[in-house]
Amino acid sequence: MDEVFRALADPTRRSLLDELFREDGQSLTALAARFELTRFGVMKHLKLLEEAGLVVTRRRGREKLHFLNPVPIRLVHDRWVSKYAEPWTAALSDLKQRLETPMEKVFEIYIRTTPERLWQAITDSEIRGKYTFGVRIDCDWKVGSRFEQTSPKADSLLGEGEILEIDPPRRLVQSARMLWSDEVKNEGTSRITWEIEQVGDSCRLLVIHDQLREGANEQLYGGWPMILSGLKTWLETGELLTTPGSLMYA
Repeated sequence: MDEVFRALADPTRRSLLDELFREDGQSLTALAARFELTRFGVMKHLKLLEEAGLVVTRRRGREKLHFLNPVPIRLVHDRWVSKYAEPWTAALSDLKQRLETPMEKVFEIYIRTTPERLWQAITDSEIRGKYTFGVRIDCDWKVGSRFEQTSPKADSLLGEGEILEIDPPRRLVQSARMLWSDEVKNEGTSRITWEIEQVGDSCRLLVIHDQLREGANEQLYGGWPMILSGLKTWLETGELLTTPGSLMYA
């Protein structure tokens, strides 16, 4: 967390995060045009934000795009804010953005575990319910297979979709349609990609939620920081998060 606090201490870096919050997936050129700094100066600030995990980059053609990664901020919130604040502060994690292009959300987190154990936590229904708001996932984990998200405390299916790609324990791609309310049903189908990379004694987990329509309902992606925080906490400590919403269906 020290790197996160150091990165956030600089007003220019905070402004860069504000810019990515306003419009995610921007190039260096686009970001540099909004600041009275040289391109090299903006690049140095972005590098520090990347090192702190607050910005994630992805290549699209010849462009290198920068995405806001809210997971470290969520971890800071869980560690330093939630225990002092009332439950309504969980609303701080809700992100509402209106973009000019179909939305793509990228989330990155490092977890001290093995790829095999992380893969099990993603695909095992009992384990998954421990950090995804108490929601189970039922599937045989084969390409083309259907999955369902359920809870004994819910009257109907909470989500459904299809396995598009699977390469244990490295990569999983799913189509997903959320069903817990009419608002999210109307959003239709999006895509979720899980990518696992071993880094020393830890794993880098990248979750990409894309094929979201312009201005998609924030309920589809706003919960990812809390889910990934819960996954990290459970794998590293064996404990469950009790932040508001974490145990919604538990």
